[in-house]
Amino acid sequence: MDAIIRPQPAPCETSPPEVAEFARCGADPSSLDLALELPAQDLPDGILLRNLGLQPYQHAWDAMRAFTAARDASTPDEIWLVEHWPVYTLGQAGKPEHVLNARGIPVVRSDRGGQVTYHGPGQAVAYVLLDIRRRHWMVRETVARLEDAVIRTLARLGVVGVRRPGAPGIYLGAPHTRAGAKISALGLKVRNGCTYHGVAINVDMDLAPFSGINPCGYAGLDTVDLAGIGVHTRADAVGMCFATELAMLAAASPNRR
Repeated sequence: MDAIIRPQPAPCETSPPEVAEFARCGADPSSLDLALELPAQDLPDGILLRNLGLQPYQHAWDAMRAFTAARDASTPDEIWLVEHWPVYTLGQAGKPEHVLNARGIPVVRSDRGGQVTYHGPGQAVAYVLLDIRRRHWMVRETVARLEDAVIRTLARLGVVGVRRPGAPGIYLGAPHTRAGAKISALGLKVRNGCTYHGVAINVDMDLAPFSGINPCGYAGLDTVDLAGIGVHTRADAVGMCFATELAMLAAASPNRR
């Protein structure tokens, strides 16, 4: 068996009614502004959580940039949870030749770090809007904390996630039969000491579009989702678990704000 599901409920396996309400709000692609106006949830260390539901990539990207441009030294940090309509995104290091066959899926050149990836429904995307200058975090340690939060989120579901030298993101570790397959991607943009973009965790999605690209610039890279290894949960619940884990890591950080 690929994964052992813990018998008792975990934060990844349930989400409160208000989170479900936020997700329903985001079902309409035009509802992003409305979702952003809803009350945010409080997380540890003063971080706010917003669940924006299913949204077009461009709308979320524009909103992240606007938030980052408008924030000041007193603006609380936020984490936005979202699922996207199908889209390929090319990061700043992305090469067009790594898009092998778009099959009609939009390709967007993004300002995040990294190469090419795919987003689609059933994938938990967490955008991290953090003032790392205020927190006295370096970019490298910020990335490490995001990776740690993904690994801890997977562990709550009985899944072993590991880093892979020279390859950003999180991969399945032993004893999974799909060990080495990528389950989470990561890409950030830092502007004036503040981050946006974030991480994506494959939960229960159509993985076929990954065959139309060289994921993260690696030809033939195997990708996997939680459903494919027998772990059945919702993208919004996994995103909430990630956000909570990251906030707890931030609260425990010796360089906390």
